[in-house]
Amino acid sequence: MTDKRFINRQVNTLHSLAVLFLITTFLSCSPEKETKRPNILFCIADDVSFPHMGAYGTSWVKTPAFDRVASQGILFMNAYTPNAKCAPSRSCILTGRNSWQLEEAANHFPEFPLKFKTFMETLEEQGYFTGHTAKGWAPGRALDKDGNRRLLTGKAFNDKKLDPPTKHISNNDYAANFSDFLAAKPDDQPFCFWYGSLEPHRAYEFGSSLAHGRNNDEIDRVFSFWPDTDSVRTDMLDYAFEIEWFDKHLGQMLQTLEEMGELENTIIVITADNGMPFPRAKGQAYELSNHLPLAIMWPAGIRSKGRTVTDFVSFIDFAPTFLELAGVSSEKSVMQPIQGKSLSDILFSDQEGIVNPSRDHVLIGKERHDVGRPDDQGYPIRGIVKGNYLYVKNYETDRWPVGNPETGYLNTDGGATKTVILNMRRNGINDEYWKYCFGKRMDEELYDLSIDRDCMNNMALNPEYQQIVQSLREQMEEELNQQQDPRMKGNGHIFDEYTYTNPNNVNFYNRFMAGDEVEANWVNKTDFEKEKIK
Repeated sequence: MTDKRFINRQVNTLHSLAVLFLITTFLSCSPEKETKRPNILFCIADDVSFPHMGAYGTSWVKTPAFDRVASQGILFMNAYTPNAKCAPSRSCILTGRNSWQLEEAANHFPEFPLKFKTFMETLEEQGYFTGHTAKGWAPGRALDKDGNRRLLTGKAFNDKKLDPPTKHISNNDYAANFSDFLAAKPDDQPFCFWYGSLEPHRAYEFGSSLAHGRNNDEIDRVFSFWPDTDSVRTDMLDYAFEIEWFDKHLGQMLQTLEEMGELENTIIVITADNGMPFPRAKGQAYELSNHLPLAIMWPAGIRSKGRTVTDFVSFIDFAPTFLELAGVSSEKSVMQPIQGKSLSDILFSDQEGIVNPSRDHVLIGKERHDVGRPDDQGYPIRGIVKGNYLYVKNYETDRWPVGNPETGYLNTDGGATKTVILNMRRNGINDEYWKYCFGKRMDEELYDLSIDRDCMNNMALNPEYQQIVQSLREQMEEELNQQQDPRMKGNGHIFDEYTYTNPNNVNFYNRFMAGDEVEANWVNKTDFEKEKIK
C-alpha cells in the first residue's frame, strides 16, 4: 500500500519549493524590488458574522471597500476563527496557534503569556515599521519580563478624533490615524499596520440606522432562532450601519495607499474577530459565531485576481502567511511553534473553488469567556467543521452555556434582540427562542449546514448520522491530542484557574449572589433574571 505520509511530505516539499520560486521571482522582477518586502494592512472589524459583507450578496449591508478588495483579490467562503471571542480570537491571529494551545490566552480577559510572541513583534525585530489604531489585542493584560506593557500589535496611533454619526460609534478617526502612521514611517522600511475598528461591537444607538434613512424592509431574512419583529430588524440594521462605518474608513485607507503609490505592494487582509454581538452568535460555537468574512488583496503578488475560494482556512493561518511573505524564516522569527499553515498556496494559485484539497476542515472551541457562573467557570467546547457538517462537543452540560440567568447571561452582549427574546419568555409568549439562545445543551451536537445553516436541527442522536458523528469526533480528538490540548489529557480545569484580569468582574457571580454592588456594563440591567430558572 502506498504510504500516504510519504506522499504528503513530497507534496509539502513541492509546495514549499513552488512558493520559494514565486516569492523569489516577485522580489527580483527589477533591481529596485530585490529588497522591497511587501507592506501589510490587517483590517479587523469587531464582531461581524459571515456573510455580512456586500461581496457575499448580503443586500442590507453596503461595503464597497470590502467588495473592491474581494473583486481585485480573493474572496474566501470558509474562513473561521478557532474561538469566537475578542481576546482569544486575536491571540490566535497573532501567534498562529489555536486557543487551547495558548494557556491563559485561551480565555477572555487573560494575562497574555510571556512565552508567546506575536507576528507583529517579530516583524518589528526584522525591520518592519509596526503600529495599530483603536483595538489591537484586547481585552486583557500583556506585560514583558520587567512588568512593562508589551506592544503586541505595535505602537498605538489614536490621536486624530472626529464627530461620530451616533453616540456609540467611536470618535477615533481610523483613516487619519493610519495616515499619521504612514507619515511617521521611515522611507526605507516596509510596514505592518493593524486597523482594529471598534465597530460593530455593542452598544448601538437603537434606531440610528432608521434615522439615517434605512428601512426595516431591507432585511431579507431574520434568523430562525430570533423572532421576526420590528425591534430585531432594527437591531440588525443598526449592526449593518456600524459595519458600513468600518468599511468607510477602509475605503479611505485604500485611497491613501493608492495616492502614495503603496497600494501595489501592500497585502490587505479584511476580516472580523468573531461573529455578530447577538444571541446564539458571538461567544458561542455555531455558524454565526466562528464563520467570518475574509477578503485578501495584493496587486503585485496575487496573480489571478477576482477569485472565490472555498478552502477551509483558519485564523491561525495568518501569522505564518505574513512571516513567509515578509521573508522571515523560522530561524529568524524565534517564535513558538506555529500550528497554522501559510495561505501562500492559495494566494499564488490561479484556481477558484478548492485550491488545496487538504484544507477540508477547521477546529473550533472555547473555554472561559465573560464570567457569570460560580467561581468564574467557563463553558468548554470543542468542535470541527468539515464539508457540510458542524460537530460540537459540550463538556460541562450542567452549566448554563451563556452564563447563569440570574447574572444576566453575560456571554451575550446587551441589545434589543436579546431583550425581545427574554421578554417573550418572561411574558409567556414564546420560550423556544430563549431555549435556542440561552438554554442548556446536549453533550454532542451535529448540524448539516447544507440544509440547516441556522443550526436548528441537532442530528447527533439521529441513527442515520451516527457514523458521521463518530468520524468527526474521532478526527477532532486525534488532532486535539496531537496539539497537546489539556482538555484531551484530563486537565481542562486549568482554564478555569488562570488569572482573570478584569478586577471589577472577578467572581462576579459569587459577589452578586452575596449581595455585593457589582455591575457588568456590557449587558442591560433588565437582562438579569429575578426568578431562578432550572
